[in-house]
Amino acid sequence: MKLLTFLAFFFILSFFVHTASAQVLVVELKDTITSASAGIVSEALDTARVEGDQALIIILNTPGGGLTETKQILDDIDASPVPVIGYVYPKGATAWSAGTLILLGTDIAAMAPNTIMGSAQPVEVTSQGLQPVTEPKIVNAVVALAQEKAREHGRNVTAAGEFITKNLNIDAEQAKAYNVVEVVSPSIEDLLTKVDGMKVKGRVLSTSGAAFHYYSPSIRLSVLNILSNPILAGLLLLVGIFALVFGLTSPGYGAEIFGVISISLGLIGLGFAVNIAALFLIILGIALLLFEVHISTFGLMGIAGVICVVMGSILLVPIGYPALYSIQFQTTMLISLLAPAIVFGGFLAFAIYKMIQIRRRKPVIGEIVGGVAETIDPITPEAAGFVRYQGEYWKARSEERIEPGTKVVITGKDGAVLIVRFKET
Repeated sequence: MKLLTFLAFFFILSFFVHTASAQVLVVELKDTITSASAGIVSEALDTARVEGDQALIIILNTPGGGLTETKQILDDIDASPVPVIGYVYPKGATAWSAGTLILLGTDIAAMAPNTIMGSAQPVEVTSQGLQPVTEPKIVNAVVALAQEKAREHGRNVTAAGEFITKNLNIDAEQAKAYNVVEVVSPSIEDLLTKVDGMKVKGRVLSTSGAAFHYYSPSIRLSVLNILSNPILAGLLLLVGIFALVFGLTSPGYGAEIFGVISISLGLIGLGFAVNIAALFLIILGIALLLFEVHISTFGLMGIAGVICVVMGSILLVPIGYPALYSIQFQTTMLISLLAPAIVFGGFLAFAIYKMIQIRRRKPVIGEIVGGVAETIDPITPEAAGFVRYQGEYWKARSEERIEPGTKVVITGKDGAVLIVRFKET
């Protein structure tokens, strides 16, 4: 009897310990799906795997995005051993276009009440704005991708195709009735309770009452996510081009340097290879710092160089992949790249401060006026002559005749010529 009591207590205790230790990672995909979105999902999957999380919830609230980035997200979900739950949330959220494809590709698809998915026909940017793609080769490829993802997870293949061919839109209740999603849930807590016990990727989920926490992207991806905003990326390119043209036509203001930086960041935002652009920014920054050292531009080139090195370092260092790079490696990389820029930036700030101090000093002419000099040559109203002031020879003139060897008082300065008069005794 005591043995049975002990075993029962042991199993109950084990259950509570297991439940208490279970946790779920949550990552949000808002706005347009970009290369930064794909990087964020990849990082979150790696983090969930390393931390041993029960599952990763991808919250979807997006109007769509790039097909290449969407395909990368789907490939990462398939390759990850961590169960992935797609969740259109909160109330009023939409998973259109790329969001629909991602939802179809998750291991468990869920929607909150009063949310919508669908409208997945590909579009392209033209001079007339966004236009639907009707090329059969592209449309059929997207249809095949959506249907295969639906078939892989036992979902409605017909509806998956109509999301593209007919721009079908359905709400949460319809999606559940059409077997497009498995769960309709108003909150994350309720969702974790409903998916508890489901078998996904060879494991049984134990998520009822599990703690969940939101994933925070690395600095690198946070910056990339901001730059990837299509409006901002386009604006950076436009401003950069105008700044470059202005700088080349009116040199001396540093506009060309700002233009190059702006264009580089705009290209990164539009999907240009990040590592190449980051290396370019670092090299450009070092060049600007060296230029500042040899040819002083009153800190303009130096400040631009520090900004380039810092931005390039942030975008280059892969600080968000715990499975591939240790904390020590990440720290060493950041220090080795940022330290020289910070040190030079501090030196530059000190130099600028001293320069400002010098500029605020009383002009030299203010110190000369009132000083006493001695004439070397005769000085008349018609002809200037030389005087000696503090061991230096100056040309001087006067409104009266003054003989050599006479003490005079400096009353002003006209260019390089001093104005003097007799010193009264």
